[in-house]
Amino acid sequence: MHRDILFLLKHDFPDGPGTPYYCPECAQLTGVLAYYPQLRHVLDLRYVDFPRPRKEILSLIGEANQSCPVLVIADGPPASVKGVEIGTFNGLHFVSGAAAIGNYLAQVHGVGRPH
Repeated sequence: MHRDILFLLKHDFPDGPGTPYYCPECAQLTGVLAYYPQLRHVLDLRYVDFPRPRKEILSLIGEANQSCPVLVIADGPPASVKGVEIGTFNGLHFVSGAAAIGNYLAQVHGVGRPH
């Protein structure tokens, strides 16, 4: 069985002068993983660097879809997932953005959903 891959940006990345940054949506999903640690056993969690190109992501779902956070679905989405926009690239399916990923995880893995 393959696992879905959740790509998050590494924290404390530079983007010009001043103090480092973190991605708010990636931080939100890091919180979801803390609330529901069982998700860490069913997801392949990968942290990527901020600068583009993010080769590990674009090799799977293309250059236009390398924003984070993104969840690459291993075996295609279950038919029961409702109300979540699921993208497709080269035969792979993916979900972008913290709220959509949260709703997907809630429906597929039975955890709480974003309010």
